[in-house]
Amino acid sequence: MALSSYIILEARLLMLSVRDFFMHTNSRLLPLRTLDAIGMLPLICCFAMGALFLTPQPTVADDQPGDIDQYETADEHHHEAGATQAMTEAHDHKGMGLHMKWTERRTVASGDEARAAQIVHSLKAALKKYHDYRVALKDGFEPFHPEVPQPHYHFTSKWRGLKAAFQFNPAEPTSLLYKKTASGYELEGAMYTAPKRMKEDGLNNRVPLSVAQWHAHVNLCFPRKGATATTDRTRFGFKGSIATEDECNKAGGKFYSQIFGWMLHVYPFEESPDKIWTH
Repeated sequence: MALSSYIILEARLLMLSVRDFFMHTNSRLLPLRTLDAIGMLPLICCFAMGALFLTPQPTVADDQPGDIDQYETADEHHHEAGATQAMTEAHDHKGMGLHMKWTERRTVASGDEARAAQIVHSLKAALKKYHDYRVALKDGFEPFHPEVPQPHYHFTSKWRGLKAAFQFNPAEPTSLLYKKTASGYELEGAMYTAPKRMKEDGLNNRVPLSVAQWHAHVNLCFPRKGATATTDRTRFGFKGSIATEDECNKAGGKFYSQIFGWMLHVYPFEESPDKIWTH
């Protein structure tokens, strides 16, 4: 489901819930037309929020084709040949030097280490209940292709991902990171996300860049729809050799200067800061 459709669906459900609430509690006090107006308020708010989030920024709109969702939303492209492999590769950072961008490591400023320690403390407390992965499932976290072998399995909350586009809450990571075990999943850490349009100062406001480095997936060339069955994986995708728009056009692919937003893995159960903030 595309993010726009998701927002509309959630808004409609919220609208109906609000309207039903007033109908059951105030049906004798308010006319139906007024109830409809009240019920429309959350819909209007959600549309406004969606417009803010979904409206392309100038630096993004020029180089992000309209069908980027086929590579950003697993629900819409998991049936496409090779898509699962490509997305799984995105979660394994080895061999992706051409397609990875990292924030610049900054000099430690006053308060950075204390702020980072507080983030870890908040995250560790929030993750306690998710040692049981079944609790994560009940809370709306969805595993990304659990049938495919991966170094880390991302259990992602779409709602938290949406909220992370507007504000940072260290106790509400977008994704939980698990490793598969014989009996299920073992919790390893979490992943924060931020909008791709965010500058490094904004990322630093979330997590000190002297302590951690956010990463983004950049300069990617994907085969066009329908051509993936014969795709040369050494050239396309997250580990492909093509890293420029000119090369991608010559190969008949579609180029993306960046997909997804910024990401940051955190392992709060580790002992040393180097391991806590490692990728």
